[in-house]
Amino acid sequence: MENMYQSLREILLAVHPLSEPELKEFLSIWKPFSAKRKEILTVIGEEEKYLYFVEEGVQRVYYMDEQDREATLIFTYAPSFGGVLDALMLQQPSRYFYETLTPSKFLRAANVDLQNMIQLMPALALLINKGLSNALAGVLERQVELQCYSSEEKFIKLLKRSPHILQLVPHKYLANYLGIDATNFSKLLNNIKI
Repeated sequence: MENMYQSLREILLAVHPLSEPELKEFLSIWKPFSAKRKEILTVIGEEEKYLYFVEEGVQRVYYMDEQDREATLIFTYAPSFGGVLDALMLQQPSRYFYETLTPSKFLRAANVDLQNMIQLMPALALLINKGLSNALAGVLERQVELQCYSSEEKFIKLLKRSPHILQLVPHKYLANYLGIDATNFSKLLNNIKI
């Protein structure tokens, strides 16, 4: 258990410095939480109640339209933050699902506690701002990949960025994430050597 808090502490301090009292107070709002495989943690149309810190397992944020077409937007795994961040920060109903792909262990902070802490601690507000700015930079880079890169280029870019992802995430979700057909994904997997 202590290891979970240590990982969270290290990630927080890597983003932005907090004083020891600020860090201790902020860590106090994080509680352990576990979920089974294929458990929906956030549902479209509902508010995102928690910010998650992933200790074990793999999750995804995805969209589903009226015709049951899915779009996998992001994967989360240790050590990273998870949840539907736009719904959390804007305090609006989620437009996406947050689902566990494997059994998962987290620390999670209730949004109400998080918002209260942000109001009380300017350093925490800066930390959150930096974290969200980094997330936005990643989203913009991914948007370029989706719009400009071929299937092969997207595949290579993913493997260079996250070489371990093939062992973590089922290939059908990776194909969906890249916006390519599962058959083409298998061909790329067999033909491209990284």
